[in-house]
Formats: sequence, structure tokens, C-alpha cells
Amino acid sequence: MCIVFLCDEEERVLGTQQAPGSCPYCGGIVQAMDVESQWRFCFLPLCFKTKRKYFCTMCSRRLVVYP
Repeated sequence: MCIVFLCDEEERVLGTQQAPGSCPYCGGIVQAMDVESQWRFCFLPLCFKTKRKYFCTMCSRRLVVYP
């Protein structure tokens, strides 16, 4: 008996915009990106999540915002 799990995550960029503030590492411009992620199991969509990710345009670091 063989069990095979086929899982996949697909991310799609919905939009980008300039965020307030500057990068704490290099002082560059911070950009906000809205990303929709979709988990699939055997080509059937399981869940959709929309997240906002921040990154610096000069040093390309991903920035984490703490509430």
C-alpha cells in the first residue's frame, strides 16, 4: 500500500505600494506588498490567505512589523 500526498502552495501578488518609514538597516524606501496564498491538496483548493509583506527596495531585505 502506497500513500502519496500532493500538496502545493501558490502565491500571487495583488498589489504593491510605498509604506511609511525607512529601512532600519540601510535607510532605503520600504515597500508593502499584498500577497494572496492558496494551499492545494491534490489540485483542490483548501484555504486562501491574504497577507501584507514589507521589504526594502535598496537592500531587498524582508522586514517584520511588530504590533
